[in-house]
Amino acid sequence: MDEVTEAEETAPARPPRSRPVVIAASVIAVLLVGAVIGMFLTQRAMNSDEQATPGAGSVEVGFAQDMSVHHLQAVTMANWARDHSTDPQVRQLAFDIQSTQLEQVGRMKGWLMLWGQPEQTTGAYMTWMSAGGHEMAGMSATSSSSDAPMPGMATNAELAKLRSLSGHELDVYFLQLMLRHHEGGTGMAQYAHDHTSVAAVKTLTESILESQGAEMTLMKQMLTARGAQPL
Repeated sequence: MDEVTEAEETAPARPPRSRPVVIAASVIAVLLVGAVIGMFLTQRAMNSDEQATPGAGSVEVGFAQDMSVHHLQAVTMANWARDHSTDPQVRQLAFDIQSTQLEQVGRMKGWLMLWGQPEQTTGAYMTWMSAGGHEMAGMSATSSSSDAPMPGMATNAELAKLRSLSGHELDVYFLQLMLRHHEGGTGMAQYAHDHTSVAAVKTLTESILESQGAEMTLMKQMLTARGAQPL
């Protein structure tokens, strides 16, 4: 048997690293990676295409500002479900949503930094979706009340209800809220995709439409399997 030195016997045990610190560090890392990718891809596209830098009020700036806010609520809901659900399928979906959308937020914030624009709009949300006379019909229908600032987003009361639930009820309500959230987000992404000429924005919106489209199909199947319907 190895001898234990007196120093080893008296050394205080190293406290385990707290989970919140680890999670916070991971979140920051993902955002930074996304920001670097966003700045690199956007700068390369602007240099190659000699495109003008998007300005305040443009579809590109408005989309990046508003979709970042939209995504961050999805991340909040996904983090809660991942930490409080006991269903492995729900927890895996929540993890996938959280990691994907955090990286995308970092990318959009990188664009805004490169374009010299604030991270959040200083006026009303969604004004970029009516720029140039274009209108997005039916978008407001995906938001349940004026307490939800953008299509598909949960209200404060709905978020409080989500945090009050557990077990099967938590899983179903999370899937219902996130499905509606994705429906609103994909409408925004489709509009941006159809009205931008910036390659980096088109690439990201295509990715959002593809990934969230697949997740919406999955969530509908998961709700059916749990005897529930979309909101």
